[in-house]
Amino acid sequence: MNSNRKSKIENLKSPVYLVGAGPGDPELITLRGRRLLSEADVVVYAGSLIPPAVLDMAPADAEKHDSAKMTLEQIVEVIAKAARAGKRVVRLASGDPTIFGASAEQSEALAKEGIRLETVPGVSSVTAAAAALGQELTLPEICQTIILTRAAGRTPMPENEQLRELARHRAVIALFLSAALGKDVQRDLLEGGYPPETPVAIAARVTWPDERIVRCKLDELEETLRREKITKTALILVGEAVRERGHRAKHTRSKLYDPAFSHGYRKASV
Repeated sequence: MNSNRKSKIENLKSPVYLVGAGPGDPELITLRGRRLLSEADVVVYAGSLIPPAVLDMAPADAEKHDSAKMTLEQIVEVIAKAARAGKRVVRLASGDPTIFGASAEQSEALAKEGIRLETVPGVSSVTAAAAALGQELTLPEICQTIILTRAAGRTPMPENEQLRELARHRAVIALFLSAALGKDVQRDLLEGGYPPETPVAIAARVTWPDERIVRCKLDELEETLRREKITKTALILVGEAVRERGHRAKHTRSKLYDPAFSHGYRKASV
């Protein structure tokens, strides 16, 4: 049997799903994600980032592995062994697995084993944080661009993606995995061009029972993170659109619902 045919047979008998569990609230997993989890024989999940209530959606007798204690090679070994045995496997990731989810390396490693990883998207912490703030991150003539990024820590950043470079755009920046690097973030964004009074919202463990939303100005970020003892599992949002309602410049209305604007479904009435 040739290798291509063998891979196809293995894929057919060994479904593996990479499921985004959402930011924490178990009700924010997708319907498809919940169904796949409820049918799983083996679940490999992201340690402290997945709340027990989400894991409880899996069958009580499902085999569960905490990937926080595992290397990529160990994760692939567990998944491949189960998949080849015809078991239903769910790799459970926090938030959306396509954003800082290390999904590419897992998919590529499993592909070498003849196993296809199918991704089921999840609710990202960036949209959950905006919802917790009760704010839209894209406002006409204030901000129409959101940059999802991180500060350079032990994982370096590409040279053209340094925070100082990104700050030139003055867009809303959503910083993942950066709460422990407040000093560097504050310095780089200020040196890159954000004014000191730029509003910041820190969303710690958003949608979890102990969720915290803390607001400050950009030149207070380092001090605020230190005072609030926030070092991980937090998203930092920076930009004018983050400013609290009633304190920001007035933005124009969306054209979509403007009575003076025509489009394919409605003629202008004014």
